[in-house]
Amino acid sequence: MAIDINCDLGEGMPNDAALMPYISSANIACGFHAGDEETMRRTIALAIEHGVAIGAHPGFPDKENFGRTEMQFPEEDIVSIVSEQIYIMLDLVFAMGGKLQHVKPHGALYNMSARDSSLANAIANAVKDIDENLILFGLSGSKSIQAAESIGLQTANEVFADRTYSSDGNLISRKEKNALISDVSKMEKQVLQMIQEQQVTSIDGTIVPLKADTICIHGDGEHAIVFAKQLHQLLHDHHIILQSFMR
Repeated sequence: MAIDINCDLGEGMPNDAALMPYISSANIACGFHAGDEETMRRTIALAIEHGVAIGAHPGFPDKENFGRTEMQFPEEDIVSIVSEQIYIMLDLVFAMGGKLQHVKPHGALYNMSARDSSLANAIANAVKDIDENLILFGLSGSKSIQAAESIGLQTANEVFADRTYSSDGNLISRKEKNALISDVSKMEKQVLQMIQEQQVTSIDGTIVPLKADTICIHGDGEHAIVFAKQLHQLLHDHHIILQSFMR
């Protein structure tokens, strides 16, 4: 059994270098919701050094709210916003001798596309038009995954080590006090349930089926480094191989 661990990086947090040894895929901010060219270059270099697969992490152009506030754009503008960020990352990765493996939308863009088919289609088509070999990371079983699969893109169903779930399989909003998991043992229990049983227990006790291809740890999380180390050890203890999708 194998699993990918991904982490949102290049967002101006001090944890990037410390997290790299414990993950297999890095989602690197492309400058719209966070980061800049210097940060991108530094994070790409760290990923290459550690053999971590590189992904573009496009978000809404909203640094003030860290890309976590919902915004409305016409579909053609979404395509442009996403495409520009992927090209920025693609050019930098290529220039530094690396390879771009995947695309994972950020924050509000991610959550909106998980439930909105038109937005999901716009993002999926933007990715495919750039490189049909890129993998689209999306919330497990969501509209994002469905849209990508419908046009032949490879997908990675993403689950979360540090977030709680509602009974419909969506993430609990960060506006709610119980949205984040801060207890290590609770995190470990949820991760094992998602990997081994392909399900998660929602906050109201409902058992929700899901597919776990990749597990996310948020690089800006208060417990990011502790969680990453514990999760790495947890996989080792249960003979689960940590590996990216990179071929």
